[in-house]
Amino acid sequence: MAHYSLSEEQKAFYHGQGYLINLPSVFSPAEMAQLNAELKNLEALLEPGEKMMAIREWHISSRWLYDVCTRPQILDYVEGILGPNFYMWGSQFFAKSPNSKETVAWHQDAYYWPLHPHNSVTIWLAFTDVNEDNGAMQIIPKSHKAGLITHTSNSGDSVLTLELEQGTFNEADAKSLILHAGQISLHDDAIVHGSPANQSDRWRNGLTVRYSGTNVKCDLTKAPQFKAYLVRGADEFNYNPPGVIPTEPFARLSKEHHIASTDEFKK
Repeated sequence: MAHYSLSEEQKAFYHGQGYLINLPSVFSPAEMAQLNAELKNLEALLEPGEKMMAIREWHISSRWLYDVCTRPQILDYVEGILGPNFYMWGSQFFAKSPNSKETVAWHQDAYYWPLHPHNSVTIWLAFTDVNEDNGAMQIIPKSHKAGLITHTSNSGDSVLTLELEQGTFNEADAKSLILHAGQISLHDDAIVHGSPANQSDRWRNGLTVRYSGTNVKCDLTKAPQFKAYLVRGADEFNYNPPGVIPTEPFARLSKEHHIASTDEFKK
């Protein structure tokens, strides 16, 4: 099995800028066609009125999704950032229908998460081609170095309940993360990011997966449902309850799993 390592230059870019793109595709076009066909098995489990965003942490219940989240090539890239010991704990689909007005307000992931210290990486796997026309994710390079910034309530078209206060960063510095289906981007848990509306006639679908070093502890009083899946190396800290790898290929996670969460962890 091939091993995909990050170069020292790529690691330096990530730590300096807070993100990384332009990596070799994780899934081929044929594999992505199959994944998109198989994804319909999860979509069929959504209740009337639920959107793709409701497919959140279903890696706990669906072996198919767990296997996507633990693709060795993805883990190789994450290892280049987090080191040899890390776990996977979060996943969620973000889908924008053609000509959708929905946006994702500017925010920092770490603001929502009761995880300490900040040592987490998110990968964004493109299930469709993603560019500026259909609402690609945008990031503010180097913004992860500023620490956590004040967020306020959002009342617009954003799918998030909170957003960064105006004037806390320069939106003119934004960079769009353009990806072909099957490619991934990586970003730091503190980088400022968001995405505009989809102004095209195409879908914009992606899967986010969250990984943290084993030194990262979750505050279980805020997220009692939290489960850590050790995907590389050894857990020398044992801070978090381990997850059980699912056996059912396609199964939804119960709503009660998320009811236990506080608003600070809903993302």
